[in-house]
Amino acid sequence: MTAALETISVWAIPVVVAAVCLYAICKKVPVYAVFTEGAKEGFSTAIMIIPYLVAMLCAIGMFRASGAMDWLCSLLQPLTNLINMPAEVLPMGIMRSFSGGGAEGMMAELLKTYGTQSQIGRIASVALGSTETTFYIVAVYYGAVGITNARQSVAAGLLGDLASLIAATVIVNVMWF
Repeated sequence: MTAALETISVWAIPVVVAAVCLYAICKKVPVYAVFTEGAKEGFSTAIMIIPYLVAMLCAIGMFRASGAMDWLCSLLQPLTNLINMPAEVLPMGIMRSFSGGGAEGMMAELLKTYGTQSQIGRIASVALGSTETTFYIVAVYYGAVGITNARQSVAAGLLGDLASLIAATVIVNVMWF
């Protein structure tokens, strides 16, 4: 099972990229021209989201510095014990909803402390790859396009993050421990 997953993980992205390019060529799409046009649009979008990005990074810093992260983790620890999720993974799981870079930094610290082959390291790695930066998306991208009413987007995103974190824990515990 592990060998099959390793093979899939090595080939998945190159196969998808090649398939998309081949499909575009078959449909007579000028792949390079379309790619460079998309890159130009991406650059202008990046410039447009900078104010929202700065505001989000400031809010993340305040959340962590205030002690709210530690309080929230201690409040949720009895629930994480029910699914055999180590308490050390929870701050990274929470941070992932706010910031991908912040969560990656926290995961790097977990991997440095506990190792890549530990339960904590594996759960953190799978969770980082399967959750999303919900608040970041709402703050930055919704702000960039002028959406002021997120409606159920935040609740749906957080529910997806929670389901992914639980699934990562269960899958790692079933496959390796």
